[in-house]
Amino acid sequence: MRNGIKPDPNKIYPVPGFDHLTYVKPTVNNPNIIVGDFTYYGGIDFEERVSHHYDFNGDKLIIGKFCQIAAGVNFVMNGANHQMNAVSTFPFYIFEGWDQPIPPISEMPLKGDTIVGNDVWIGQNATILPGVHIGDGAIIGLNTVVASDVPPYTIAAGNPARLIRKRFDDELIALMLQFKWWDLDIEEINKLIPVLSCSNLENVRTFLKERLSKSNESKECFP
Repeated sequence: MRNGIKPDPNKIYPVPGFDHLTYVKPTVNNPNIIVGDFTYYGGIDFEERVSHHYDFNGDKLIIGKFCQIAAGVNFVMNGANHQMNAVSTFPFYIFEGWDQPIPPISEMPLKGDTIVGNDVWIGQNATILPGVHIGDGAIIGLNTVVASDVPPYTIAAGNPARLIRKRFDDELIALMLQFKWWDLDIEEINKLIPVLSCSNLENVRTFLKERLSKSNESKECFP
């Protein structure tokens, strides 16, 4: 550990002397926002970036571990959606004086939970729309509007987002998804940093195959 200090996922300000970057998990109070360890936001109040998140819809924002969320990113939840199967989309029911009853949930275009995987990088001022699923290791470009799912280890950019390319070949992606480094303990992740930051992908591929092979052997010997 650097200077004998162990990484602490519950520390709000993880960079000494810098108060404009925060670990998200210890700042969240809404039980319908679930964030994994060490995911950070380039700002102070992450919950301010989650809009139209109303309890009566029951939708959740679920974000994995080690995600990197830049300043200005917005998560738009299902409460932003208006009834679209009638001739008017105007929500009379939320304003005083109008006689429209609240539409049942079944009449609303709800898209379910918004889910972001692990080790996802979301660029500045991106907008994530309701019900989107973003896979592990994906990269979302700045100013991108994500209206549909993004597969693991894929780069997406634009408005609306389009899939630019896969970050790695299918074999390496499968190995990374099997390895799930973000679920290891802190000490083990620290030891793996040379691998996780290595740009020689063939060396990484070889390491992962050997490591996963040993892991499978252990499971066979010790069920």
